[in-house]
Amino acid sequence: METLVKNIQVKSVLTKSNLPVADYSVNPYVGCAHGCKYCYASFMKRFTNHPEPWGSFVDVKYWPEIKNPQRYAGKELFIGSVCDPYQPLEETACRTRALLEQMQGSGCTISIATKSDLVLRDLDLIKTFPRARVSWSINTLDENFKNDMDQAVSIERRLAAMKAFHQAGVRTTCFISPIFPGITDVPAIIRRAKKQCNLVWLENLNLRGAYKPVILDYIQGKYPHLVPLYEAIYRNGDRSYWAELDAQMRQFCKEENLLYVRDDDSIRRPFDAPPIVVNYFFHEEIIPSAKKKKQAA
Repeated sequence: METLVKNIQVKSVLTKSNLPVADYSVNPYVGCAHGCKYCYASFMKRFTNHPEPWGSFVDVKYWPEIKNPQRYAGKELFIGSVCDPYQPLEETACRTRALLEQMQGSGCTISIATKSDLVLRDLDLIKTFPRARVSWSINTLDENFKNDMDQAVSIERRLAAMKAFHQAGVRTTCFISPIFPGITDVPAIIRRAKKQCNLVWLENLNLRGAYKPVILDYIQGKYPHLVPLYEAIYRNGDRSYWAELDAQMRQFCKEENLLYVRDDDSIRRPFDAPPIVVNYFFHEEIIPSAKKKKQAA
């Protein structure tokens, strides 16, 4: 699919965040060429005046140079809340790199979410930020299923990038999201990634908006035996699958000597300790409580 690219001027690339994990959200782009079929950020389309399908356009942000970046010392910046900051266009546009260069030495903390290995280009720069974290979304080890869902780089390339960052001493997260019921093999992914990440985040597939029928139609066509399960979860509100998976993951982590917690990744452990597995199922309920914790901190 050809991507429509447009340069836009913005007043600032830093937006005060309502997310419990960060003080500011940073998105150097509007839109994302990865075109994930389940992308929650597709709601951004209604603010962009783009008639094109989600995944077929990218607006490249240009902003005034950040003055006095030291005022963000001690603040956490989450880079990539509604776009992938290392989508293919970043290779030439370098807007994420420009942001990192402007914020270098400011004392802020950064968290980067991506599905790309292009982030390796900026490893030396990212290492200069205190307690930097990079997370990769991996919800399958099956490249065919991955290709059905997104146009990002292969799972193996994501895992290789994760390993390189972890070996370089940068905190890494394997974000198993979204978990597709009956398809995502969570234990297999954890076993594959556990020696090269500090955290494992688990998040359930949450279907809403325009992409709900897209996913349900996909299941009907490719996994018809799972239709009753998806109907139960996403049409009838049955949560038993997630309760059972929660119990299975608790037992799995016990057997694998991994710490399993819910809605809390603040436990400090040595860098080379086994990863903490964090259950973010039903994040729409967890986020309000996490916001209260953040405000009280």
